[in-house]
Amino acid sequence: MAPEVQDMPAEWLRTQAGLGVWEGKGKVAAVGVGVSPTARRWDWDTQTSVGANSILALRKAMEDAGVTPDQVDGLVVVPDTTTGRFDWPPVWPEGRDIAAEMAAVFNMTDDPRDGMARLSVDWILQNMPELTNVKFTAHVPADTAPALIGAIEAINHGQAQVCLVLKGWHNLSGRYYVGQGAARGDTIATREKWTTGWGTVGVYQEATRFQRYLWKYGKDKDMFANFVVNSKKNGLNMPEGFFAQNRPYDVLTREDYLAARWIAKPASLFDNDIPIMVAAAYLFTTAERAKDMKQKPVYILNHASSKATARSLTPTLDEVEAETARTGRKIYEGAGITANDLSFENMYDGFALFHQFHIEGLGYRGMKFGDALDFYQTDISIEGPNPILPSGGNIGSGRSRFWMHTDCTQQLQWLAGARTITGVKPEIAVSGGPMPMGGNFTVWSATPA
Repeated sequence: MAPEVQDMPAEWLRTQAGLGVWEGKGKVAAVGVGVSPTARRWDWDTQTSVGANSILALRKAMEDAGVTPDQVDGLVVVPDTTTGRFDWPPVWPEGRDIAAEMAAVFNMTDDPRDGMARLSVDWILQNMPELTNVKFTAHVPADTAPALIGAIEAINHGQAQVCLVLKGWHNLSGRYYVGQGAARGDTIATREKWTTGWGTVGVYQEATRFQRYLWKYGKDKDMFANFVVNSKKNGLNMPEGFFAQNRPYDVLTREDYLAARWIAKPASLFDNDIPIMVAAAYLFTTAERAKDMKQKPVYILNHASSKATARSLTPTLDEVEAETARTGRKIYEGAGITANDLSFENMYDGFALFHQFHIEGLGYRGMKFGDALDFYQTDISIEGPNPILPSGGNIGSGRSRFWMHTDCTQQLQWLAGARTITGVKPEIAVSGGPMPMGGNFTVWSATPA
């Protein structure tokens, strides 16, 4: 009988300040990562569906950790698999019945979207019969970052000893965000133009906030070029990433960035990620069991969450700065560290224009608000003393929202290959997001203390 799927308890999220050092510090370790191949869009082949990608990623994570399927007793799945086109049913390719083709290959659940435009614990367990001892299962909505916390706390609370986490992305052909409310039409005339749309609303909001940032601190948008060029370079060294696999020739220069067309000034083309098809899985276990596994353990020192809301339709710059500062304090307090202890950072960057809010809130390398663009003029490469986003993030590797966590794990295991940080010794890192006002963050360490 399949275990009952639960929601992650709300109290597992550390949203408040003043909680002190996290009681699970150093008791949970990441020991395995698995990533499927990437693609720009789904080609309607059953073996490249989000379900097939997910099974592959889960098996790779177990193999990476040296864990057999019967040792896994926990499974956390993110049911949501897109922020793009998600209307149902989609328009199938002419002459094809994709639903029937999927049913001929996989064991389908009562939800016809399963394995194509969403994921569930039931679908995974029905199609991975080798997972015979799973007892703890949970659905965590929306994103990788909170799902990691679900697995981490499941281990910390003794509800699982070896727990897999899964996040998959599908990207069907068609206009972005079709199927959601006003986005079904060709124009949006109501206030929904600020809250929904075809992938443009976020960049409108971030461009407005970033323009205010430039004005407040007397900076120039050209100063941002080094960050995006560095992210693209790092992404080409992420072999699991979209650009490394599909467009290795896409080397971005400063001149390319400065010449890019505007999307919503001051946001230009390269300030935005692109949606892709991909899935990733992570394997967590207790610090004690991690000692006997295949890979070097990466210990979890803390996790923290931001749940702030704006006063109006979109957060102001002042609200964002106040919240990222609060988040930074929670991150350090719970881990028992300071900003000086961070070797590198992997904060979210789906819109490049808000990455600096995250790192200024952290006080990374002594930064204060307004310092990031000057900081980007220093050596922020993996070879330098100030490494920024060594994963390349979503800008450098395509929208997955999990390259940052993958890189933190691999850097601290010395498995990052050509992306290995050499300017500093990788010992403690932080990753997370997505938004500066609303995200989940994890502190990773090469040692449990």
